[in-house]
Amino acid sequence: MKELSITEKIARFALQSAYSQLSTDIRDQLKKHLLDSIGSMLYSLQAPTVQKLLRQTAGLQQDGACQVPVIGHTAVDRAAQLYTLLIRYPDFMDNFLGKEATCHPSDNIGAVLAAAQLAGVNGRDFLTAMAVAYQLECTLIEQMPLMAKGIDHTVLLAMSVTAALGKMFSLTEEQTAHAIGITASTFNTTVTTRASYTYEWKGFASSLVALGCTNVVLLAKEGVTGPVNYFEGPKGFKDEFGMDPAFDCATGDFSLIKKCILKSYNAEVHTQPAVEAMLELRQQYNIIPAEVEKIDVTTFLTAYNIVGGGKYGTRKLVQTKEQADHSLPYLLAVALLDGEVWPQQFLPERIRRADVQALLQKVEVGTSLPLHSPRKIIEKIDPYTAPYPEKMDTKVCIKLKSGEERCIKKEDFKGFHTRPLSWDDVIAKFHKLGAGSLDEATREQIIRTVQNLENEDISTLTNELANSHALA
Repeated sequence: MKELSITEKIARFALQSAYSQLSTDIRDQLKKHLLDSIGSMLYSLQAPTVQKLLRQTAGLQQDGACQVPVIGHTAVDRAAQLYTLLIRYPDFMDNFLGKEATCHPSDNIGAVLAAAQLAGVNGRDFLTAMAVAYQLECTLIEQMPLMAKGIDHTVLLAMSVTAALGKMFSLTEEQTAHAIGITASTFNTTVTTRASYTYEWKGFASSLVALGCTNVVLLAKEGVTGPVNYFEGPKGFKDEFGMDPAFDCATGDFSLIKKCILKSYNAEVHTQPAVEAMLELRQQYNIIPAEVEKIDVTTFLTAYNIVGGGKYGTRKLVQTKEQADHSLPYLLAVALLDGEVWPQQFLPERIRRADVQALLQKVEVGTSLPLHSPRKIIEKIDPYTAPYPEKMDTKVCIKLKSGEERCIKKEDFKGFHTRPLSWDDVIAKFHKLGAGSLDEATREQIIRTVQNLENEDISTLTNELANSHALA
């Protein structure tokens, strides 16, 4: 019997998954992540960057099968793009941490939500497809850490969302494998978009993947073929990236969803423990920013590289939202000054104010060892890096002009899988983010719909969301 290719294994996992395989705690967690994502979606309607896509979408097509906020109706692929950007733009969405790479599983939700409208499915089908996408992307991040090769994690998103859409649109296993081969070989984007100087495209990248994958899946359903042997074939994944992955995820295994985490602070995920530490220092010691001489941060290698001034470039040049939410110096400075890190801390007038610009220059980020390579060695000997991703060891020390020093060390944060957000936490975050786009009564109805989603048609939720817009 012929051994299945990796694309075929991924397709089989997706199509053989069922709602009955989801445990009660997994269903509950998926609903929390969905409501958390909708909160970001509602907030984004106020953002000037998002208005650019809304104008483009309205100009290209105003009529279609999917009902969306602001525009009314549009085609399923454009709905997938819009939903994905709305969830992604604030950078307040969920994460999964692998040893060498991270991803945002909620990047899958927009395309699945659009497909669910076109397919006319119920809440159980939606939750199943969402679980498939989450488990697949997390598995691929662990087994194929392409970010270490300079390839963006959205290539793995392309595979996970394609597999979930294959299930949503009732493709065969063969059609789904072809679709995965096409999207995997098409969306090999570089990680440059997340490096310094960071531009708006950071927030858009996954939305274009959602649009493209939706197109590809519908083409595959029409019989269009693609590189099923994308991983194993000539000039394929194994040849080009020097990696030898073997997709390993048993049907019905959704265990990695339990490791998915939510953010308490509107900031890049690796900064969360440091931000929490700074807010605690501020509260405990009533620190006055004008009295700060220096802020020293010791963290793990991944955080240093991405947000601390390592491989991804300087993080002290901060003029835009995209630079600010990936700058640990800015985030700690604004946390000390404002006592919170929410979307308001990323408005242009806040970012460019003299107080935060001066204070962020006093923040120095480093690892506990002066060496940063070779990574495999550092992961074993650096006491902050070795426990990652099971822990996120970070120490923040504030040296005052008086000579006093105040320090706090963290190994996780509220929202990490060791300290998950409760329903009350998620609901409070949802209301705070959504208040500018929907009235309280409608927000309360959305909460009830999400919490009871297994007994609802997905159209109930999308109809409620369609009423949202930036309130005056």
